[in-house]
Amino acid sequence: MAETVVKIENLVKRYKDLIALDHFNIDIKEGEVFGLLGPNGSGKTTAINCLLSLLTFDKGTIEIFGQKMAPDNYKVKSNIGVIMQNVAVLDELTVYENIDYFCGLYIKDKALRKKYVEEAIEFVGLESFVKFYPKKLSGGLLRRLNIACGIAHKPRLIILDEPTVAVDPQSRNRILEGIQELNKDGATIIYTSHYMEEVEQICTRIAIIDKGKNIAIGTKDELKKMIRKTETITIEILNPEEAVIERIRSLEHVYETDFTDGKLIIRCSGGKHNLVRILGILAEADVPFGRVYSEQPTLNDVFLEITGKALRDGEGQ
Repeated sequence: MAETVVKIENLVKRYKDLIALDHFNIDIKEGEVFGLLGPNGSGKTTAINCLLSLLTFDKGTIEIFGQKMAPDNYKVKSNIGVIMQNVAVLDELTVYENIDYFCGLYIKDKALRKKYVEEAIEFVGLESFVKFYPKKLSGGLLRRLNIACGIAHKPRLIILDEPTVAVDPQSRNRILEGIQELNKDGATIIYTSHYMEEVEQICTRIAIIDKGKNIAIGTKDELKKMIRKTETITIEILNPEEAVIERIRSLEHVYETDFTDGKLIIRCSGGKHNLVRILGILAEADVPFGRVYSEQPTLNDVFLEITGKALRDGEGQ
């Protein structure tokens, strides 16, 4: 059985009258890429700051690698890498010097540190930029530098908070591939993002947080089974008669239909042959139609149904 890397139990954090975390619980196993999703103000950032002992909390316990987390638990902290949404590098140091500085906070042996720094530079693809200062780097390269500074000392637990915000597609792909490589090399990852496709791509388990509570947790497939919608069928069609739409609406697994801008959108719950039945009704009524496509539920559908909110860009509490 995999070791528990992070265990948070009944965590409560208040800001005067605001309850930012309300008996919050998570349990993260070694080797997971664990996604944290939540709307703005849901408690994600507060949970991470409590986890890192950057914030005190009112109630609950936090254990990392089986040890109680505390501000002075440097043994545990030396095994954690943190890459926050706001880039944290030193403008007066070059790329190489930045990575060397942050690695040196944990690795004192000069020969080993040099090896680790060079590996981090190669890992994020900054070999051609080692003498550049941060102000000369593009946004994507700056994000890569930020990641290199956080992972150069080879931590066992890596926390990435929105690492791909405002980066170009090439850098985003490089970052996501790098996260998966780190995980394959043995690191446990905590990942927050407002980009659902990223979470679907790399996370092995996902927790959805709202109002300071963990309201759903599981793999992406397990989460999708928690909601009503199992399939959305879209048909390009011109002015279908209401009687035809009503026949479709009366099908066993159809729970909602919507006709807008020449598209008939049908949402289904359960059933394996919904599309066949719907096309059969259109054929019987001799109704011409254009493109037809069927979509399975996404994490965004799960998020919207469970929280009733859209996931917006920005930083939550």
